[in-house]
Amino acid sequence: MEVAANCSLRVKRPLLDPRFEGYKLSLEPLPCYQLELDAAVAEVKLRDDQYTLEHMHAFGMYNYLHCDSWYQDSVYYIDNLGRVMNLTVMLDTALGKPREVFRLPTDLTAYDSRLCASIHFTSSTWVTLSDGTGRLYLIGTGERGNSASEKWEIMFNEELGNPFIIIHSVSLLNAEKHSVTTLLLRIEKEELDMKGSGFYVSLEWVTIRKNKDNDKYEIIKCDILRGKSVPHYAAIEPDGKGLMIVSYKSFTFVHVGQDLENKNENMSEKIKEPLYYWQQTEDDLTVTIRLPEGSSKEDIQVQFLPDHINIVLKDQKFLEGNLYSSIDQESSTWIIKENNCLEIFLIKKNEGLTWPELVVGDKQGEFIRDSAQCAAIAERLMHLTSEELNPNPEKEKPPCNAQELEECDIFFEESSSLCRFDGSTLKTTHVVNLGSNQYLFSVIVDPKEMPCFCLRHDVDALLWQPHSSKQDDMWEHIATFNALGYVQASKRDKKFFACAPNYSYAALCECLRRVFIYRQPTPVSTVLYNRKEGRQVGQVAKQQVASLETNDPILGFQATNERLFVLTTKNLFLIKVNTEN
Repeated sequence: MEVAANCSLRVKRPLLDPRFEGYKLSLEPLPCYQLELDAAVAEVKLRDDQYTLEHMHAFGMYNYLHCDSWYQDSVYYIDNLGRVMNLTVMLDTALGKPREVFRLPTDLTAYDSRLCASIHFTSSTWVTLSDGTGRLYLIGTGERGNSASEKWEIMFNEELGNPFIIIHSVSLLNAEKHSVTTLLLRIEKEELDMKGSGFYVSLEWVTIRKNKDNDKYEIIKCDILRGKSVPHYAAIEPDGKGLMIVSYKSFTFVHVGQDLENKNENMSEKIKEPLYYWQQTEDDLTVTIRLPEGSSKEDIQVQFLPDHINIVLKDQKFLEGNLYSSIDQESSTWIIKENNCLEIFLIKKNEGLTWPELVVGDKQGEFIRDSAQCAAIAERLMHLTSEELNPNPEKEKPPCNAQELEECDIFFEESSSLCRFDGSTLKTTHVVNLGSNQYLFSVIVDPKEMPCFCLRHDVDALLWQPHSSKQDDMWEHIATFNALGYVQASKRDKKFFACAPNYSYAALCECLRRVFIYRQPTPVSTVLYNRKEGRQVGQVAKQQVASLETNDPILGFQATNERLFVLTTKNLFLIKVNTEN
């Protein structure tokens, strides 16, 4: 059995700046342009039955604005009339109205249980689209942005069950056979889940290929992964041979059409009644076994040995094994109670010894602890706890004072992991334990490569580019945003995070109005000195804040090398960040 390789992310030291002094607030005005939409964005609010944190992550915080990374400064959104609308910017001062490029065949308002419509730009001429009702569309677009050749035409559409959103897709051409592989996300109810939220996350990896005989596209492969948390990042490798996922809780492949009866049997085994119950005091142990109906004394055989027990019911072995510690076999005994229960009394040889288990290695019984024992244990542990936060800070080892921690120093208790799955074996091949390296956002730097992901490392934010072809160095550190990991932690109302594909700036927006821009350090034209150290400062990193003229919530956020696009319910804002030299 192959074991997944445990890997680590290699930080490039030359890309770090240990002398970075922070961001300086700049009051330079940012040109901001506003476009009023003909129809409102097709926002879908969470229903009453979508109440978990995973529903909020996947659908409540969904980015309704989509950037076409194959063509510069081209963004798309879907309005409540079912139209896919596009805005391509050539000149900021001559902005046109968003234009309709495609209209969904279904009436979205007729579906009560739909999700938000989602779109992914698979290649320069292909798009995958979901209307949020459970139907997947594969669309040939021609060269987008070229009015002579652009024409959106449905090449495949099929109902795939419960509603989903599209996470990622890739276009493949092997031996002149064209195929598209896409990743779909659902959150589904787990009826037999006795613990947790009662929901699980499903990632469906679907491959659609063109049939040479009839020139029609059809599904040729469908694999499903299951997990308990919505992935921060999930992307298919450019060659379609693997998949990478960043998530808090691990994902595993399940067999398509897995027998539900087997699942039910496994679940019933998990929740069935224990074989026996046992209790203990400092001197003895009591084992209680519920007997089958009609059992008599003649049906029961109990054999005691100093460190072994053997129980037989109706000529069938019931429980046998080595005891955790020695007993006094002469004093141990058993009786049948009136409620058809067998009670066995074992006298400990080592008085005062607490047994963690009755029979070594046996998990079929359940230990019952009485309230007196719980109180005694609590009293023994009392010296380790206190109701006061720091009762005696002068003592040798003072406890940690939570008030000394800043919010940005606090991470989730569960650490996330980065996993790479092989598409043919459906096994995990590489695992990176991210520990406290908090996931921040993803960005497409090169549309022919996998999306990059940004992680917090100490106070910085580091950008990583996956390379599936390099088995020994699969993740490359390509850029650093100094101190951004620390800075973003103070923004409690942040909703979306992004950066320019050329790494010139990073930006985040709050739920309403405000957009924060953090630029990379640039040389200053004037002489500037550090007041504390008296040395000359050669570079300054600027922070800028833009406030939008609207009270509508921000629904979408995208960054290009020159511009920021911000989508609200009724408006599309364009903020000019850089001027290309």
